[in-house]
Amino acid sequence: MNDEYLRVNRVSLRSVVFMACRGLSQPARTIYLRPCTFGASLSNHHSKFIIQNSSFETSGFTLIEILIAIFIFSIIITTIFGSYNAVFSNVATINESMGQSNMAQTCLNRMTTDLQATWVETPPMYAKPEFNAPPDPYRIYGRTEDVGDSSFDRLRLASQAHLPIHDDQAGGIAEIVYYVQETDGKYVLRRGDRLFPFSSEFEENRWDPVVCKNIKSLTFTYHNSEETFDEWDSDAAEFGYATPSAISISLEIGNEDRSQTFKTTVFLFSGREKIE
Repeated sequence: MNDEYLRVNRVSLRSVVFMACRGLSQPARTIYLRPCTFGASLSNHHSKFIIQNSSFETSGFTLIEILIAIFIFSIIITTIFGSYNAVFSNVATINESMGQSNMAQTCLNRMTTDLQATWVETPPMYAKPEFNAPPDPYRIYGRTEDVGDSSFDRLRLASQAHLPIHDDQAGGIAEIVYYVQETDGKYVLRRGDRLFPFSSEFEENRWDPVVCKNIKSLTFTYHNSEETFDEWDSDAAEFGYATPSAISISLEIGNEDRSQTFKTTVFLFSGREKIE
């Protein structure tokens, strides 16, 4: 009886374990097992086996919840992307403005150096020109010229601030000309520089260095003790054969959407008074 009881007990236990393992992958349910009756003593001791199989209930998201989550996520991503885009756009604009400001400042510094080193002849070395006499090689001459579809000022002077770019001679009096030229649909400011003697009229040269790009306007204003002029010729009777005491520069650079204007006034260290 004991051997038979143990044998039945092992069979029943294996059945219970097998059914419990199967229940892990199925919905929760209650399993009732009744062992075979092999006598009154076995039925008295084991009348019923009750196994409660509590499987793990897997809870998921509904379609509405997923759609709401995607919608919220898209709003967050759009907001973050818009913020980053605005930041990067502002950074690019600031960098461009700083680059233009540095370029304009360098250009104005170069002009200031050239003007402060202006070379002018005074009487008795200088005399009023006779009829059909060649122009004064050291004259200060400024006028407005048409360039493409726009108009820009040009300035010519003699200066001791020569830059030895195309030759080996480091010093001397040079003819300096600032003029605007159209290049690839944009305007650039070039600086002509040639040492004395300058026996012929100045000619534009594509090898002249560019001192400023993206020019929108360039204006020179000439001052003496009494008046202000838009043009000047120190070799003309209209201006008393005198040189200006100061020259104001207005430089506007930029593109179609944004531009910056830079201004300065340079007082000449040397000059010539009116000749009666």
